[in-house]
Amino acid sequence: MTTEHRTDAARRPGTADHPAGVLVVGAGPTGLLLAGDLAAAGVPVTVLERRAPGHGNLSRAFGVHARTLELLDARGLADELVATGHRLRGLRLFRRLSLDLTELPSRFPYLLITPQYEVERLLERRARAAGVRFEHGAEVLAVHQDDGGVSLDVRAADGTVGTRRAAYAVGADGHRSAVRTALGLPFPGRSVIRSIVLADVRLAEPPPGLLTVNGTGDAFAFIAPFGDGWYRVMCWDRAGERPDGDPVGLDEVRDIARRALGTDHGMGEARWLSRFHSDERQVPVYRAGRVLLAGDAAHVHSPAGGQGMNTGLQDAANLGWKLAAVVRGSASDALLDSYQAERHPVGAMVLRSSGGIIRLAMAHNALQRALRDLLSLAVGHLPPLRRRALGTITGIGIAYPAPRGAHPLTGRRAPDLPLREGRLYEALRAGRFVLVSPEGDVDGAADPRAVHVTRTDGGRTTLLVRPDGHVAWAAEGATAGGRAAALAAWAGTAG
Repeated sequence: MTTEHRTDAARRPGTADHPAGVLVVGAGPTGLLLAGDLAAAGVPVTVLERRAPGHGNLSRAFGVHARTLELLDARGLADELVATGHRLRGLRLFRRLSLDLTELPSRFPYLLITPQYEVERLLERRARAAGVRFEHGAEVLAVHQDDGGVSLDVRAADGTVGTRRAAYAVGADGHRSAVRTALGLPFPGRSVIRSIVLADVRLAEPPPGLLTVNGTGDAFAFIAPFGDGWYRVMCWDRAGERPDGDPVGLDEVRDIARRALGTDHGMGEARWLSRFHSDERQVPVYRAGRVLLAGDAAHVHSPAGGQGMNTGLQDAANLGWKLAAVVRGSASDALLDSYQAERHPVGAMVLRSSGGIIRLAMAHNALQRALRDLLSLAVGHLPPLRRRALGTITGIGIAYPAPRGAHPLTGRRAPDLPLREGRLYEALRAGRFVLVSPEGDVDGAADPRAVHVTRTDGGRTTLLVRPDGHVAWAAEGATAGGRAAALAAWAGTAG
């Protein structure tokens, strides 16, 4: 695979050499959410996917955290997805630490257990309805960039090789990303755990309705209920690592679970058994000119905490509105640099947190186990630490950097405020900025750059909320001039 950069300042927008659309490589959850957001904003989008059409009935990802559900709510999809799964209202880690998800300040105070294919089904339906074009059986061979756009050399399903061109391209094509490889970007890191075993099984003696994680000695196990009688089990044996291609037997799963959890919970029928390895890797830059990376193409990490698919979906939500604004000409290309500034630190944080969970679960000497017990005691009994742990795992606590002197709410996740017009995340379904004013505030003429709403919770802070549900600007006693300046800074010129 190759990549090159060409320059031709004479190319003009709207031509084949300088197109206005976006190529999204990868039709997993990250690529589908991004493509749907772009198309809903009026940007022409083509999704290139190596797989044939259709989704399998089993998948590795299965947990949707509260922050991701909020983002899906802002797209009108959350309630339908929730109906497909099972709500877990607590997490149990290391036998000693229980985290109560009902403490979350969210409309979704739980972890939704539902297969990845349900998430993909809803996101693909939305993307197709918005006009996204799909090309299956398409393999990216090379990436070329110039001042006018991006060209991808693609081998089609029939074996022919051709070029697909757009203003920008996004690699959302997984941990073996062809786009990342074509760009020549490194993917530093290492394999953390080899020979992780996944199984979907029935249990005669199921654990309580919590996500259960524990490790002792050389064994680690994780169990979560799907809510339909099936349970996802993930386990690992430090002393019995095997190549990914080795077959998995139910006896192996039972043995590891007994050692890690003290019981195999009466494992019976298995509908799926698989083996894989877990890496911790992150690409140094999420943007290379007119090509950006998102999801597993940009970062991979331990499955502990169930943050992989969620982090990718949150990448897409952050990038989509920015890329749409740049392609439409309402924002400068420099806005895309904020994607790197905001999401790269989040990816690094997820690597640390998920890696920390699994290392603590696999503590195999007395000192490590004592440290794990002490940490579990502290998190369980100190509310600030517990809130931080919950915010990190669920994404509710993620905030983006704010300029010096900005209001304390700037960059933070906006809560789902009650409005005269409904709820904030319903207002976000327009895909635009939302200007939230206090009751009784005289807002003046409506500005087409934002949806104008009035909060009914008694709060007196005026908020400008970004399309991804984070606060762009906030002020106490905001003036018309202040609101106009914030809209100009964030949403571009009027009209």
